[in-house]
Amino acid sequence: MKLSSTLFTHGGQLPADCAFCCFDPIRRTRLSSNLNPQLSWSGAPQGTYSFALICHDPDAPSCSEEANREGRPLPAAVPRVDFFHWLVFDLPAGLSEIRKGECPSQVVAHGQAAPPAPHGARYGLNDFTEGTSGDHYGYDGPCPPWNDDIPHRYCFTLYALDLEHLPVTGRPEPAAVIRALHPHVLAETQIVGLYSLNPALRLAPISVGIEGRSPAK
Repeated sequence: MKLSSTLFTHGGQLPADCAFCCFDPIRRTRLSSNLNPQLSWSGAPQGTYSFALICHDPDAPSCSEEANREGRPLPAAVPRVDFFHWLVFDLPAGLSEIRKGECPSQVVAHGQAAPPAPHGARYGLNDFTEGTSGDHYGYDGPCPPWNDDIPHRYCFTLYALDLEHLPVTGRPEPAAVIRALHPHVLAETQIVGLYSLNPALRLAPISVGIEGRSPAK
C-alpha cells in the first residue's frame, strides 16, 4: 500500500497554506489557510473494509512554557511528545483520495463542533482541544514554536482496516481511536512532511524512516 501527495514529497516541506500558522516577518507568525493537504493511496490489501487516516507531530516539545519565547531557543535535546492534528476514520474501502481542503479548514476560536466528515467518515478529537474552551475535530495544521531549533515532522499514516466502522463513540480522543483501530489493521503506510516557523532553518528534504513512526499504540 502506498500513500502520496501532489503537494509535497516524503521528507519534503508542507505548503504554508496547509498549516494553521505561517511565518510573518513582523509578528513572527500569523494564521494561515489551514487546508488539509491532498492525499491519495493505492494497493490496499484484499479484505479492506475501511481506512483510517491520522496526522501527528512526534516533535512537539513536552514543555510548552518554553515555546515562542524571545531569546530562548528550543534546542533539539528538549524532550518531545506526540501531538495529533487529524484523525479521520470509517473512510470507505472504495475511496482512494482526499482532496486538498476537503475537510473543515476554518480556524474557529472555540473549536469545531463535530462537523460532518467527507465520504460518510467520522472525526476524532485533535490535540488543539487541549487548553482551549471547545472541542477541535477535523484537520488543524502545523503551528510549531517559532523558536524551535528543529523542523517538525508531520506524519500522515493511512491504515487499511478489516471492518467498516471503528468501535468508538462519543468524543473519540486520539488514544481511544488508536486503541480501537490497531487490532483491525491489515496494512499501513505513511508520508511525512516537514514544517518550521523558524526563519533560520532551511528545510531541505531528509531521509525519514517509515518503520516505527506510527502513533504510539
